[in-house]
Amino acid sequence: MYMSTDEIRRAFLAFFESKGHQIVESSSLVPANDPTLLFTNAGMNQFKDTFLGLEKRNYTRATTAQRCVRAGGKHNDLENVGFTARHHTFFEMLGNFSFGDYFKQDAIKYAWEFLTVTLKLPEERLLVTIYETDDEAFDIWNKEMGIPADRIVRIGDNKGAPYASDNFWQMGDTGPCGPCTEIFYDHGEHIWGGRPGTPEEDGDRFIEIWNNVFMQFNRQADGTMEPLPKPSVDTGMGIERIAAIMQGVHSNYEIDIFQTLIKESAKVIGHDDLSNQSLRVVADHIRSCAFLIVDGVMPSNEGRGYVLRRIIRRAVRHGNKLGAQGAFFYKLVGPLAEIMGTAGEELKKQQAIVEKVLKIEEDNFGRTLDRGLAILNEALESLDDKVLDGETVFKLYDTYGFPADLTNDVARERGFSIDEDGFNEAMEAQRQRAREAGSFGVDYNNAIKIDASTEFCGYTATQGEGQVVALYCNGEAVDSVNAGEEALIVLDNTPFYAESGGQSGDAGVISAAGVKFDVADTQKFSDAIGHSGVVAEGAIKIGDKVVANVDIARRQAISLNHSATHLLHAALRNLLGEHVAQKGSLVKADSLRFDFSHLEGVKAEELREVERVVNEQIRLNNTIETNVMDIESAKEKGAMALFGEKYDDEVRVLSMGDFSTELCGGIHAANTGDIGLFKIVSEGGIAAGIRRIEAVTGAGAIAALHAQEALLSETASLVKSDAASVASKVGALVAHSKQLEKEIQQLKDKLAAQEGADLISQAQEINGVKVLISQLDGADNKALRGMVDELKNQLGSGVVVLGNVSDGKVGLIAGVTKDLIGKVKAGELVNLVAQQVGGKGGGRPDMAQAGGTDAAALPAALESVTPWLAEKL
Repeated sequence: MYMSTDEIRRAFLAFFESKGHQIVESSSLVPANDPTLLFTNAGMNQFKDTFLGLEKRNYTRATTAQRCVRAGGKHNDLENVGFTARHHTFFEMLGNFSFGDYFKQDAIKYAWEFLTVTLKLPEERLLVTIYETDDEAFDIWNKEMGIPADRIVRIGDNKGAPYASDNFWQMGDTGPCGPCTEIFYDHGEHIWGGRPGTPEEDGDRFIEIWNNVFMQFNRQADGTMEPLPKPSVDTGMGIERIAAIMQGVHSNYEIDIFQTLIKESAKVIGHDDLSNQSLRVVADHIRSCAFLIVDGVMPSNEGRGYVLRRIIRRAVRHGNKLGAQGAFFYKLVGPLAEIMGTAGEELKKQQAIVEKVLKIEEDNFGRTLDRGLAILNEALESLDDKVLDGETVFKLYDTYGFPADLTNDVARERGFSIDEDGFNEAMEAQRQRAREAGSFGVDYNNAIKIDASTEFCGYTATQGEGQVVALYCNGEAVDSVNAGEEALIVLDNTPFYAESGGQSGDAGVISAAGVKFDVADTQKFSDAIGHSGVVAEGAIKIGDKVVANVDIARRQAISLNHSATHLLHAALRNLLGEHVAQKGSLVKADSLRFDFSHLEGVKAEELREVERVVNEQIRLNNTIETNVMDIESAKEKGAMALFGEKYDDEVRVLSMGDFSTELCGGIHAANTGDIGLFKIVSEGGIAAGIRRIEAVTGAGAIAALHAQEALLSETASLVKSDAASVASKVGALVAHSKQLEKEIQQLKDKLAAQEGADLISQAQEINGVKVLISQLDGADNKALRGMVDELKNQLGSGVVVLGNVSDGKVGLIAGVTKDLIGKVKAGELVNLVAQQVGGKGGGRPDMAQAGGTDAAALPAALESVTPWLAEKL
């Protein structure tokens, strides 16, 4: 029975919804509040805190179609993508989850029913694996599901350590873990490969399509396995693999999504052979690149942005290999959004910005490619032998996107070879760094777990009564805390707002008779709200009745700034375009910070217009309304969700007239007019494609205006002008200063030329080669380069080394005429001297510069040049 990928996705979610599961939207590819993961790489990532007991949800069963990326960290096999049947940078994981609800029996029944009844897969094509000692799972499969024993494979600890089995899953070295049962599909005898557990298991005949993880133990640091009080289920099925089966093909690249993308790739590149593996690379990479950009990742030289850049460049390289002329990769975004069906809705909304980011990056890479070739040519020209070192080959690959085989091709044309072993060592070192960066090293058993819950009454009050239900001191649960001790207090009821959605946590005082606790910050711990601070008076113990008072002035200032961020967000989208999306915010009492997606700096006139529009909305004094409704109703109303936030089924929808409607659980002003005044303080880039605006409101805005007036007045006084004429006066002074600097530089150049003419008489000969070594104290370092060029011209053939001490710092420069760089390289020469004066440097073989800090050592360092050159020449 043929089914499209989108039909499979919808059927899976509908099936588990019929079994009482909550359909949860795919989370961002950038894991929320999880620095241990580079990218979301499994369906369970967004539920990690739920499995750990650190977060509680209002459902115990969930199902998702989670988009995942595996192209960095320990899950990184990028070079195989496009050349095997099932390696991808991007994939979708269909999953169903139980949080202490059903366990092995229902998980197995659901999986089998969906595969054999909904999808109608033939039972004889399916076989299962279990953990070797999991007799419970065996009995369910054998006795209840009727699977013959010879189609149930036990997989033991075959990796040299207890529980080190493909059928035993662990979140980390400690924490929740348990056995797995997997379902495999037999593609048939015509495909090579053996059953799981056999020497031929790596073949492509038997393919895993479903994995049920039974989390039933909590692994301690000493290896002890303690039974979990609420065993849970985490399952996963790769949609690409099941689509291949349902569409009667073997390779994932033959399914509908990839066939469409391969054909579109061939069209935009101008290539006819649809079987070419480079087309598969391009088709795979457009999925990861497009959805990473949708989720806020922008190309850069570090972290997630660096991985994205590498994937883009790999795709472009493969397109260029097929003869692509000009930018082509960005043209695949539209076809991708269409073929992804229900999973492509967000991509459709952001299609324009995704295309723009990819085109800019592709154009930039074209220029980078030229620079890389220039570096490669220079490296080959300066070789003493016929082998290009592995570090240079790796640098070209890692920095400029040159694959080793391309470098090898260019080198071979020149009669050189490359150090493949050295390159492989550098590659392995990079992989090791990536694996270490992607490790999950948190001991679950050391994490603070608060079972209590707190009722929040702060939307309508700044004072409330509550009872102390938990106390923590130095991360440990305690029964009481005394004066002078820092502590975390959890109440059953509080008006204190816990930091969330960019809004700072409240501060204030918790008190009782003879007791005072100064709250410095408020944070969420799952369903509990923790108040951190210091006991100022008395002692506090579990069970105490207390009164909680929020700092009203601080709360009010924060709420004004928070409301202003909503107006700012709407104004930016109206003015710059709907591609603008919030990428982070920080709302404090004295200011606000708002990060948003935009590919270029916001012009001064645009910022003024944003200010004007926001202040216009403030003057309209619209009522700020909050309504609680279900998530679907909120979406129908046009409420915009904020980046990286998790939302329950019931959400708060904040409206400011017809101008702004967003989902927000924060504290806000009653009317827009309460904000008073909005003033932008700064705008700038913080990452590729991400801008940041900092602003102030109310009294803070007035203070900012006063500060600007004071600065203007002071500047006018310094230039002997009034405020109205200060700009023209400063402009005239700047122009005069530039003219004086130009004249000074011209005089320095003349002096340097004269000094160079005097120096030429000091040249000596070493083994028949003219050499000039000299120290010039107080000379202009910028003029040294021109001086060396002039001296080289006068020598015709020779070596020049100049040292200079200016303001206590050493400047060095070496020049070698091109006929001698086979024997002497300027970079090596200048480093010889630099290392002796506390510095380092480098440059081209014919010209190199360096600096140093030990001026006293310069004469001796220059003297060492003569014997060094005697050996070289």
